Amino acid sequence: MLEPFDRSGTGSSKWARAGAGRIPLGLADLDLPGPPAIGAALAARACHPAYGYTVADPDGRALVADWYRRRHGVAVDPDWVLLLPFGPRTALRLLLTAAGTAGPGRPVVTADPEWGGFAGLCAAAGLPLRRVPLEPSGGGYRLPVAAFAALRPGALLLSSPHNPSGRLWTAPEVRALAGIAAAEGGLLVSDEVHADLVHPDHGLRHPVAVAVAGEAALHTVTLGSVGKTFNTSGIPSCWALVPDAALRGRLLEVMAGYGLWEGGLLEQVVQRAALGEGEEWLEGLLRHLVAAREMALAALGPAVVVRPQASYLLWLDAAALGLPPERARATAMTERDVELSDGIDFGPGGRGGLRLNYGLPLTVLSTALARLTRT
Repeated sequence: MLEPFDRSGTGSSKWARAGAGRIPLGLADLDLPGPPAIGAALAARACHPAYGYTVADPDGRALVADWYRRRHGVAVDPDWVLLLPFGPRTALRLLLTAAGTAGPGRPVVTADPEWGGFAGLCAAAGLPLRRVPLEPSGGGYRLPVAAFAALRPGALLLSSPHNPSGRLWTAPEVRALAGIAAAEGGLLVSDEVHADLVHPDHGLRHPVAVAVAGEAALHTVTLGSVGKTFNTSGIPSCWALVPDAALRGRLLEVMAGYGLWEGGLLEQVVQRAALGEGEEWLEGLLRHLVAAREMALAALGPAVVVRPQASYLLWLDAAALGLPPERARATAMTERDVELSDGIDFGPGGRGGLRLNYGLPLTVLSTALARLTRT
């Protein structure tokens, strides 16, 4: 059992945005203790008196490739791996510049609803964004591949597993999107930061985009990270799996223009400890998430739009909770003392929805669910 712990005084964004007296259920950040190996590794490195420039961990690429072999059953060429000292959001922004395939007449295309960061990045880059509404299917969503193809995208952006619903896309769906990118001379970027959190009781496997893309692999990039898996997003890092050597080179050039390079001191300490020593802890986390998911599903019933297959996110219909769709988040905060993510943050298709993070100790989650469902 993972017990509650006090995050006061740690600068937690999740708790700060909820405000005093409320339980935060919005930001995708676990309220669970992380692997002891990470804290031990950071403490050991802190004891060394030098904190100067570092090079990329010479074993880091092989460590990432071995993680994919063990956890996902796929072969990743270590040469594809770029070890990045910033989070996936930054990596995606730099990839859009390095790829150079989107622009006037060549839109960036994503789903709706979809992680809101994609829209923000495209706006910052001045790139046109088009959205494709997801289609309901079997208690979840499916990707309408033909609608994506019709927009002739210069870039396709995908969260996989899906954020906000926790839905696993299928390998044929991901392969089809990669094929669309290849046909247009563009790029599929699959943000797979929740990929290690597939619920074991479903018996499903996450489709790693670069592994399932087949002949379109050179037009595909997978972004991964230890941040969500091990709750280390406060020390931002990620990796990019980039099969196209030319694109890897361009991305490194773009990074250099901003004074960025592979590696990073604390980032690599965290990543090595997580991937090398965190697997047993992860198995325990997954068992906990299944129990938490079942508790949330039982409490929220018909308000659940999609039964999640991965991660710790639950996509909800605000009206089914008795909350006014146009101000559901605000009402939940003021009248029920819980804070969730507003569905509109995930695009027009999220209007009237809420995203709930159930990555909590069960005692805290029980209290939060009781608050959310009170009338």
